[in-house]
Amino acid sequence: MKKIGVVSSLAAALILAGCGKDAANAAVSEQAEVKTEQTKQEEAVTLQTLTEKQAYGLGVNFGTQLKSTVEQINSVGIALDMELVKKGMTDAVAGTPSLSQEDIQTALQELQKQHQELEQAKRAEDGKQFIEEGQTFLAENAKKEGVVTTESGLQYEIVTAADGEKPKATDTVTVHYTGTLLNGEKFDSSVDRGQPASFPLNRVIPGWTEGVQLMPVGSKFRFYIPYNLAYGEGGSGSIPPYSTLIFDVELISIDG
Repeated sequence: MKKIGVVSSLAAALILAGCGKDAANAAVSEQAEVKTEQTKQEEAVTLQTLTEKQAYGLGVNFGTQLKSTVEQINSVGIALDMELVKKGMTDAVAGTPSLSQEDIQTALQELQKQHQELEQAKRAEDGKQFIEEGQTFLAENAKKEGVVTTESGLQYEIVTAADGEKPKATDTVTVHYTGTLLNGEKFDSSVDRGQPASFPLNRVIPGWTEGVQLMPVGSKFRFYIPYNLAYGEGGSGSIPPYSTLIFDVELISIDG
């Protein structure tokens, strides 16, 4: 099953029974009152054949993904009712949805908009800590002997000097590098992999494009890159949004 199909089905199920909230809650409450331990045992599923296990497994996988989706949406401040989610699923399977397709589409579009706005606000709030940490670090770091701050805000210091040629932004270079966060956590290292990296300088983060052009072949620099010259508000992989980064770079060669 293609992922996009699953996501679309999940999203539709989230809103499907929105108009029947009161009725659904009443029904659930009534069922909970009359359900006994005996009826629970009677409802237990006995799975013997492969087909039965396949059908049940499909339901478990779908339900697990659905639960995760609802929790992710609710984590930014939206309060989706899981009982209505379940009812929407049941109604969809039975072919008796309580909303028209037009109403479902409208509700889903609004849900998507709400989620994006709240997620962006949460990311910005979480990012304040990293922005403040980065600004404080760079302000103090700029006072250290040997640290140079460029007009863009990039900082660097020369670890090993050399007299080789300097690359242009359009050149492809081969380097060894190690990247860390301000807390010392290493997120990438060609040195650890034992394999230098080659790339066009105009196709990397701005801090690298600017900084490596300052390096003669054979030199080693340490760069302190503010978030706006690194991966910005989006982050990348294990790099959180708004992160100031530290790179130790050795320029091995200019490959043209």
